[in-house]
Amino acid sequence: MPPVPPPDPRPALCGLSPEALTRLLYPLPAFRARQIFKWIAGGALSFDQMTNLPLNLREELARRFLVYSGVMSARLDAPDGTVKIQIRLRDGAKIEAVLLSEETKNDSPEQAEPRTRRYTACLSTQAGCPAGCVFCKTGSLGFLRNLDSAEITGQFLMLRAIAPLISNIVIMGMGEPLLNLEELRRALSVLTNPGGLGISSRRITLSTSGIIGGIRDLADQGPPIRLALSLTTAREDLRQRLMPIGRTNPLPALKEALGYFQQKGGGRLTLEAVLLAGINTRREDAAALIAFAKGLDTVVNLIPWNPIEGMEFEGKALKEPSKQEVAEFTRLLEQGGLKVIRRFRRGRSIRGACGQLGLAALPEEPGKQGLEKAD
Repeated sequence: MPPVPPPDPRPALCGLSPEALTRLLYPLPAFRARQIFKWIAGGALSFDQMTNLPLNLREELARRFLVYSGVMSARLDAPDGTVKIQIRLRDGAKIEAVLLSEETKNDSPEQAEPRTRRYTACLSTQAGCPAGCVFCKTGSLGFLRNLDSAEITGQFLMLRAIAPLISNIVIMGMGEPLLNLEELRRALSVLTNPGGLGISSRRITLSTSGIIGGIRDLADQGPPIRLALSLTTAREDLRQRLMPIGRTNPLPALKEALGYFQQKGGGRLTLEAVLLAGINTRREDAAALIAFAKGLDTVVNLIPWNPIEGMEFEGKALKEPSKQEVAEFTRLLEQGGLKVIRRFRRGRSIRGACGQLGLAALPEEPGKQGLEKAD
């Protein structure tokens, strides 16, 4: 078997702001950095495609830098329009990102088409995940490392090559985003830059398992994105068994942090509850969730657990709840005054739904269906 080649040492440019590019490329003039930034935001896959740069500069850039930090090594398409891609990073680590699409209704009579498609990019922030939630495939993999800003930004750019009109971003892929907040901030500064991609901060939602310090940091330092909490249950003892990270982030302090986030202008929170048959769908679970949400501006997102082979809780196989179980739990929450949304599950056939990311059912096919070259 041939030896594995060492990682390419050239830094990738796709995760850098125009200001950061200017500093890195000095003594090139700042306008060249802005040109390169616009080319990357516009979808350029190589320096050769940056045709308003002199040929000798393009050749020098190719020698010193990469455009992307990884390559799309596989792609799966679901009948519902969901696309999952696997990205092989320079050190051999593999991550996944998902493109979600849904049909939306046009309310304006001026619109020729009554329905259009809205595309959302679901991005990862870590290879693996340290949170260890027992119902999540990614959590069962353990933690490898944080992703850098180029590796986060690159996911969006690769998904946008599939669907150019992505309007929303959810930071809900592999990893705990608030444990890699600085690199995520750098990536979001690129994705929201009005001179490039220009994604609105209010169209970006971060989902956390409940890192108290990270929530407060996000409230104080921004960016002003939306926040979702993967709560699952508001019963402290059960939550700590289902989500070990809750042992160092207890619910009372977590609720205080969420209140602080809203006081700082964070807007309505989403409380996400992955429903596990017979475990967190009882009357007492509903009562605890209602009590936790009291005093907060929230919407509750119910997510029936997506099946993952081999996942257990305290010696028993996890099961998805029945429709009747979900309906009754919904009724109890609404009876308690909560606004509830029942998540429509997309991408299950390709292991692209909530909790299923982790290289399951995704054979690697280098270059066949995605970006073959990284620069």
